[in-house]
Amino acid sequence: MSDIKDLEQRISRALDRISRSVDAVRAAPPPQVSSPPSQEVEDLRAQLDAERAKTAQLTERVNAVRQRQESSFTTLERRLARMTEQLDLQSLEMLRLKKANTKLIEANRQLRDGHEAMVIEPSAINRALLAELEALRAERAADMVEIEDVLGELKPLIKTGDDHA
Repeated sequence: MSDIKDLEQRISRALDRISRSVDAVRAAPPPQVSSPPSQEVEDLRAQLDAERAKTAQLTERVNAVRQRQESSFTTLERRLARMTEQLDLQSLEMLRLKKANTKLIEANRQLRDGHEAMVIEPSAINRALLAELEALRAERAADMVEIEDVLGELKPLIKTGDDHA
């Protein structure tokens, strides 16, 4: 039982201390917030506005750089696609030219063999002429692809020259 009395006394002393602290807080005047001088506030606002303007300028510059990069990237992608297409066309024309040259070599070999045997068949002459014609056509097609490549590279330069004129 004495333990309970001791606990009751301790609790009532603690409650008394809490009550006194609350009364002291209520009686104390509210803390005063000192207001900064109006000139200091104005200076701070001016600095804040200047920083906002700088931030807006930097954001605008970043957006402009980003747009230029996207534009350049798109231009480079188009140019890469065009060059890939040109390379594919050149590869096809080179294969055609190689095949035509192989036929021409074979036809010339047959003509030489016929000449050595003193018997030249008209069909061998026809095959040789057809092979030579095929080789000339393939060479012309390869030249046309090359000319298209050169013109493709010159067109942007000509356009740029017209814009500056």
